[in-house]
Amino acid sequence: MQFGRTYEEFEVGATYKHWPGKTVTEYDDHLFCLLTMNHHPLHMDSHYAEGTTDFGRNVVVGNYIYSLLLGMSVPDISGKAIANLEIESLKHVAPTFHGDTLYGETTVLDKWPSKSKDDRGIVHVETKGYKQDGTVVCVFRRKVMVPTETYIKERGGEQPGRPEPKQQEK
Repeated sequence: MQFGRTYEEFEVGATYKHWPGKTVTEYDDHLFCLLTMNHHPLHMDSHYAEGTTDFGRNVVVGNYIYSLLLGMSVPDISGKAIANLEIESLKHVAPTFHGDTLYGETTVLDKWPSKSKDDRGIVHVETKGYKQDGTVVCVFRRKVMVPTETYIKERGGEQPGRPEPKQQEK
């Protein structure tokens, strides 16, 4: 399984469809809210959401949706990254509800070599997340510093630091 890409492997205009999708549960939403101390009743209180909001039910917290989509993109985009440099924009386009299944895809907008070091480059990408019915729910753009093939070779290959199993004594 591929885990990220080197600078040379990215092509401007290429779109990577992240697989598998993830069905968002009430538990996922509440756990994320509790971990991040987001206690807004739109996310935590179904009575409030049903009776006093335009949605008529709980809406999944947007930062969880963003985080989920970012995580989905790691095997295709940033698995070899040296650094995530910038989140340029983040738009929540439509609500996500408990039980919705999210899918993501990332398009390479541009890429350029690093100005300071010749063993890395910058990749500018846009990730879109959409529900099972195709409704786009989240769009974000980011810049990722990724290694060149030379960087990977000089630092021990594809899985640097991975230990080898010890031989069993007989």
